[in-house]
Amino acid sequence: MAEQLRAALTARFPGLVVAGTFTPPFRELTADELAALQRQVAAARPDVLWVGLSTPKQEKFMAATWDRLEAGVLVGVGAAFDFHSGRVPQAPRWMQRGGLEWLHRLATEPRRLWRRYLVHNPSS
Repeated sequence: MAEQLRAALTARFPGLVVAGTFTPPFRELTADELAALQRQVAAARPDVLWVGLSTPKQEKFMAATWDRLEAGVLVGVGAAFDFHSGRVPQAPRWMQRGGLEWLHRLATEPRRLWRRYLVHNPSS
């Protein structure tokens, strides 16, 4: 998906420089994998390191590694990578404008998102 995303973004935003991509395994990185990632980021020297690992995994990753990765800033993007790569469709415009993107996502991925949206996210 990382290469799909790179292609979609560079086509949509001419002049965009994607300094590199990294697709981690579905587990914590080993010490060797983290060291390799640190070397890759140091070599690329990105101004922004976009992190799309899903919530809360991306926030935990950024909190644990921000001081070891040589990037200007780390930004968690949630489902934006899925949307921009074309892998997951976004909600219709009227739902987006009405703040109902979450409802569209819940309807399209209920098994994965129901607990996050209906148990963890409601405001008190």
